Amino acid sequence: MSDHAHHDHDDDFLDTGIPHVSRKEYLTGFVLSVVLTAIPFALVMGGSGVATPLLVLLLLAFAAVQVVVHMVYFLHMNAKSEGGWNALALIFTVVLVVIVLSGSLWVMHHLNTNMMPGAHEMQEIIRNTP
Repeated sequence: MSDHAHHDHDDDFLDTGIPHVSRKEYLTGFVLSVVLTAIPFALVMGGSGVATPLLVLLLLAFAAVQVVVHMVYFLHMNAKSEGGWNALALIFTVVLVVIVLSGSLWVMHHLNTNMMPGAHEMQEIIRNTP
């Protein structure tokens, strides 16, 4: 029986804890990244006729998948690397990003709603100025 027939989990990692990565994995990540970039680009530039809110949701979905592809194929992050600390750091980062983005959108929406006069109010202001 050869040495390669007995495949141990520790064989997947170098002594420093860095995973062995094949050229096939890098090429898979590259192809997925190109496809996940080309499809949204074509949707936006090609005038696909998709409604704007749906298009924005599609672009966000493609962006989220693209982030996962980069993390898995290029940063080699998974639940087992670094004793699970990478996964914990990822969860913490995602929670913070969601809080910051949703809070920013909420604040901007309410500022727009409560601070900007509408067309009707602007006409009243214009009529009432001497």
